[in-house]
Amino acid sequence: MTQHQERLFVLEASSGGRLFSVNPDGTDKKVLVTGCRIPDGIAVDAAAGHIYWTNMGLPPENDGSIERAGLDGDDRTTIVPSGATHTPKQLHFDATGRKLYWGDREGMRVMRCDLDGSNIETLVQTGQGADDRRDETRWCVGVTVDPVGRHLYWTQKGPSDAGLGKILRAGLDLPAGENPDSRGDIEVLFDGLPEPIDLELDLTERMLYWTDRGDPPQGNTVNRSPMDPPEGQRTPEILVTHLMEGIGIALDPDGDSMYVTDLAGNVYAAGLDGSNPREILILQGNLTGIARAVLSA
Repeated sequence: MTQHQERLFVLEASSGGRLFSVNPDGTDKKVLVTGCRIPDGIAVDAAAGHIYWTNMGLPPENDGSIERAGLDGDDRTTIVPSGATHTPKQLHFDATGRKLYWGDREGMRVMRCDLDGSNIETLVQTGQGADDRRDETRWCVGVTVDPVGRHLYWTQKGPSDAGLGKILRAGLDLPAGENPDSRGDIEVLFDGLPEPIDLELDLTERMLYWTDRGDPPQGNTVNRSPMDPPEGQRTPEILVTHLMEGIGIALDPDGDSMYVTDLAGNVYAAGLDGSNPREILILQGNLTGIARAVLSA
């Protein structure tokens, strides 16, 4: 009988850039990869035995990349080379479409590629050139995908604590005859947010979850909303507060659990409704992305 093991995979942007894994209670920490160039977003394809992560590089230099390794950190390889994406941030693995999606912050776009790094596409383009790049409302950060409804979700965080953050949605594919910088199918689901970062979907309950690293009371939180909120009822439900610049989020809908990271180096666990919040790791460096996977033992 096959046994299964649940693991969390976490990125640490400090200490030279590391990727480590732990049990869901924070025990058995294993450093898998070192020497990442400011890693930010992470995704796991457990069936194929792969971990993917983004490297921001140096944001002014247009030298971001995406790497892949085995579940124990072996066979490390670069699949999206330096400069093919400017500043890749949060990363999503679409198991249905077999694609990787990410937000490119200074590139002002949302992108995707095949799992080997080929067929790189720009799906959304919010600006062009140095002048636009200085406008942080154009910066795309978090990303997730609804393969059933064929929708792409992303965040544009805005300047720090400015209350100009947005969560947007568009079709999973570029409409025929349209361009990434002039799509007619983009919806703004939420605006006026402090600084929204990472996104996750509970497709069974049709709920959207996200972290916000802005100022309290709306910021430094985990929030959720129905994926299809009625007009006039688009008020996020705040689930977890008092984060220290919340970044990554990973859901376990079957286990009624969420896991969250912040830049102060903490990993938190809580119920999907925010109940029983607790620290499972503290002071681990500047933590960014987090992913959860069930592995065959």
